Amino acid sequence: MSSQITFNDGAAYEDYMGVWSRLVGEAFLEWLAPEPGKRWLDVGCGNGAFTELIADRCTPSSLHGIDPSPAQLDFARTRPALAAAQFRQGDAMALPFADDAVDAAVMPLVIFFVPDPAKGVAEMARVVAPGGVVSAYAWDMAGGGFPYAALLRELRAMGVDVPTPPSADASRLDVLRALWTGAGLESIDTNEITVQRTFASFDDYWATVRKGPSVGKPLKAMGTDAYAQLAERLRALLPADASGRLTLSARANAVRGTVPTRSN
Repeated sequence: MSSQITFNDGAAYEDYMGVWSRLVGEAFLEWLAPEPGKRWLDVGCGNGAFTELIADRCTPSSLHGIDPSPAQLDFARTRPALAAAQFRQGDAMALPFADDAVDAAVMPLVIFFVPDPAKGVAEMARVVAPGGVVSAYAWDMAGGGFPYAALLRELRAMGVDVPTPPSADASRLDVLRALWTGAGLESIDTNEITVQRTFASFDDYWATVRKGPSVGKPLKAMGTDAYAQLAERLRALLPADASGRLTLSARANAVRGTVPTRSN
């Protein structure tokens, strides 16, 4: 069994995943097209990369973020755009909010880390008021959509144990739809989102991946020869353009649904 993935360095995570998070988050919000002035909850907000997009793009009347990592929350609080946001440590499967407390709840790049995804979706449905929206997007782990999928494949081919999210299948479109249906949500819709990120060079990419929470430790534990071999294999797999830049694609699956009116 692979070791658990933890996120305890907000600055390193920002470079490794925060850039990707904003790219896919912007496309996700364009698809979601939320109305302004709503009460928002970002479940698994991490270092606030997507929370910041909500603040900038959605004109929220209130904005809450919850995450299990104090270090990530500390980083989120340093973002100037989130000065009015309220952050607290907590569990996606036991949200510390009353019923109907918000109008929109979202899990950005989180649902595959939730041990019981159905419970997490049910909790979002509980805290969102009738008529409100419950949504999520997640890297298509099963379909190879993770931004650093090539790196993970090469590491595993070399026999390196790389941590995997506990609920990786939850990122599949059919599973997301089933989870939203199971939570009693209505008007369910799904979408595939593809984004690209350009690194200045292979060395820029390599420096970035070394900061990753799932791959940083295995990379540091590799012997010198194996480490060099991995770098060369990736350099061949991910060719740069004429100016030395490296452009990678990633794909996320998204879902949204509406909380129905509750009968008395």
